[in-house]
Amino acid sequence: MTSEYVIEMNHIRKEFPGIVANDDITLQLKKGEIHALLGENGAGKSTLMSVLFGLYQPEAGTIKKDGKEVKINNPNDATALGIGMVHQHFKLVDVFTVMDNIILGAETTRMGFLQKKEAKKKVQELSDRYGLKVDVDAKIENITVGMQQRVEILKMLYRDNDILIFDEPTAVLTPQEIDELMEIMKGFAKEGKSILFITHKLNEIMAVADRVTVLHKGKYIGTVNTKDVTKQDLSTMMVGRPVQLEVKKEEAKPGDVVLSVENFTVPSKLHKNDAVKNISFNVRKGEIVCIAGIDGNGQTELIYGLSGLEKATRGKVVLCGKDISACSIKQKSEAGMSHIPEDRHKHGLVLDYTLEQNMVLQKYNEPQFQKGGFIRFDEVRKYAETLIDKYDVRSGQGPITVTRSMSGGNQQKAIIAREIDRDKPLIIAVQPTRGLDVGAIEYIHSQLVAERDKGKAVLLVSLELDEVMSLSDRILVMYEGEIVGELDPKKTDVNELGLYMSGAKRQERGAE
Repeated sequence: MTSEYVIEMNHIRKEFPGIVANDDITLQLKKGEIHALLGENGAGKSTLMSVLFGLYQPEAGTIKKDGKEVKINNPNDATALGIGMVHQHFKLVDVFTVMDNIILGAETTRMGFLQKKEAKKKVQELSDRYGLKVDVDAKIENITVGMQQRVEILKMLYRDNDILIFDEPTAVLTPQEIDELMEIMKGFAKEGKSILFITHKLNEIMAVADRVTVLHKGKYIGTVNTKDVTKQDLSTMMVGRPVQLEVKKEEAKPGDVVLSVENFTVPSKLHKNDAVKNISFNVRKGEIVCIAGIDGNGQTELIYGLSGLEKATRGKVVLCGKDISACSIKQKSEAGMSHIPEDRHKHGLVLDYTLEQNMVLQKYNEPQFQKGGFIRFDEVRKYAETLIDKYDVRSGQGPITVTRSMSGGNQQKAIIAREIDRDKPLIIAVQPTRGLDVGAIEYIHSQLVAERDKGKAVLLVSLELDEVMSLSDRILVMYEGEIVGELDPKKTDVNELGLYMSGAKRQERGAE
């Protein structure tokens, strides 16, 4: 008799120093279903999937494929069983082409020579068949995050996997790319592929998942059919309390201009055109101004230019009345800028430092933390413990946890704690809730609104339309490096916003 389930994980237990990540978890996946795995940051979702993919060995429990018990010692064993995984932080070689990344480790050779022609044909066929539209000759470092994710999906398809694990697949995508990915996933399920989909976005679960398994703090809460529950039911199961799904805020009371940007131009690394073309805007005390747009329209370069990570070719940036156009990153930061960066691994944290070291990256030279050129480690620890407690940053060993070992959401909370606590007049927040669960999103939104209400100027960059609409007081839409519209969230809707974002509509903006 064949099993009803293509994969069964029974009574899995996985421990790390100071933490039980999976505590007796059972998960059953049917053939041809999309099964969502839901839980807060650090609930043990990625760990459980890493056990299935052979990256970790469990302390207890068994895995069955088609009713037969299997041992998965490493990802090659998983691939041989037809299991593929798209990781939350992509496993791609930046300087290789799309094609080389897809075939890496699964190359077709004849007499020791690479048979790229055949491989290329197969990749092209898969790309066309599933509507993935990637340029196989482009280098990874030159394509958008959404495209990189498609490369990861093609890697799985190229290896003929029929059990597909998606770990937070939409955390880095635009709304349009998310819709496309959902269609791609439904297509896979129709073909009989089985999908495990780790997420904490309730809308997506309601849109595509057949069943949902909920984890909370490493324990199994239950499995439900999506059609039998509401979003509120799921969020309560996941967080253990009812969650405010809407942002609560008073009317903004904008004051003086904190940040003024004039005729700002930043070159592109990808092509000869400028990524940011001669744009001007300002942000005042006590308001949240959101830069909205589809990924890759110059938002990243704009923030890099403002924060000093990239050189602007022209334009003027004035912060708190001081021209900081020519200042270094450190000078800009000290002039009054906090920055929650887009890429938490590249620009937000030093992953091999401890949590406490990361908390003082910009403050270690202040009198509180050093004496005569020596760091006062007791003060650093006290400060880190205060922030960990205040912002509920969860980690196995508290302040001495190596940051790399923390869940993505808790890494994000650590950055937000550090940047808000610096208490600067301007907070630049780029994708601040990327990859966070509803409980953490609710918390971070309330923090940003509280900072606004204290008189801070907040410049938000977000690809999440819900976040743009609910959090901002003014929306500036960027398209192909220009600001094509300035909208009032109370007087617009998602559809109109979408038209501006796709370049179908634009306003002529006069001098502000």
